[in-house]
Amino acid sequence: MLVAALGDAHLGRSYYPATTPEGVNQRERDFEVSFEAAVDLALAQEPDLVIWLGDIFDHPRPTYRSFRVAQRALARIRDHGRVAVVISGNHDTPRLPGTGSPYSALADAFPMFHFAHRLAYERIELPGLVVHAVPQMLTVEATLEALDEADRSRSLDRVNLLLTHPRLPQVEPRHADINEIEVDAGSIRADLVLLGHYHVHTQVRPGMWYAGSTDTFSFGDEPDREKGVITLDTDTGVCRHLPLTGQRPLVTLPTVEALGLGPDELAQAVLERVSEVPPGAVARLYLEGVDPEAYRLLPADAIREAHRDALVCRLEPQFAGVEANVQLPELDAMPAQWARYVRGQDLTGYDRDRIDRLGREYLGRAVEGSR
Repeated sequence: MLVAALGDAHLGRSYYPATTPEGVNQRERDFEVSFEAAVDLALAQEPDLVIWLGDIFDHPRPTYRSFRVAQRALARIRDHGRVAVVISGNHDTPRLPGTGSPYSALADAFPMFHFAHRLAYERIELPGLVVHAVPQMLTVEATLEALDEADRSRSLDRVNLLLTHPRLPQVEPRHADINEIEVDAGSIRADLVLLGHYHVHTQVRPGMWYAGSTDTFSFGDEPDREKGVITLDTDTGVCRHLPLTGQRPLVTLPTVEALGLGPDELAQAVLERVSEVPPGAVARLYLEGVDPEAYRLLPADAIREAHRDALVCRLEPQFAGVEANVQLPELDAMPAQWARYVRGQDLTGYDRDRIDRLGREYLGRAVEGSR
């Protein structure tokens, strides 16, 4: 059987102030275009099965706009006569049980497809293949129990394909994320395994792959690595990554070594760099050892004019003589950062697991409430 799978699409993800002529956040639209192209690329392979590996939505309460994009994609898969299996991820799973899942409405609208989103393992039998779907859970313990159930439910006469959405310590993390579940790769046992969550296509070990995302989420996603979809031949075990083309570039310009540069010299160096930004790109420029006063005197209007064809161009100054560079965390990363903070504290006499759990829960509620 030929499987086509796509990972994290993060529909609804919007950042940077640029908008389309219709008033839609430009990066949000970029993610929609990439997702639609990924679905088309997957269908062009004439697969027997199409798989979505979670985090199709950036939030468990997506906008109507994001929901319609996913709905239209499922309709295309249906109209092509393909089978589909969809699991939930850490971003599009509600933090609080009982609040409902966007996948429930999609499951009602597309009963011919298989949706695993109810915080429970599901076994899906197909011709020559058994799919073991472990969607996003609320705890590591529940995830491990579901993985054990999948292991016990393996078929003896058909290929077993496991789908799940964890963070694996065997793969170097690019950033901390909200509501993520970390398990060891050794806990995942099947003939073949396809994973969501990690945004760069990666083979973890023989027979186990992260599909990667359909667009570049941030500079931490290794923007020089292509995004796309994967195909998996379940008979031969051959996995191929098919890159998407035409996506918005994220560019890190050559660093300006600014130590000792006066205001005029710094301005000239910055203007030369930012004028090289490709049209439409998201770009950043590091200024190393820059004098704070020289930085303050940079000609802002001239710099904006020099990179006017870019979507975004940000200067990242590293000031001379400053001991620490404080960076505020991203909102979605706060619960994961809480866990790291708790691990480093001396909590003798206290229930460490309860403090960790309550902190994640309260921060998760705060993040969800701020949306």
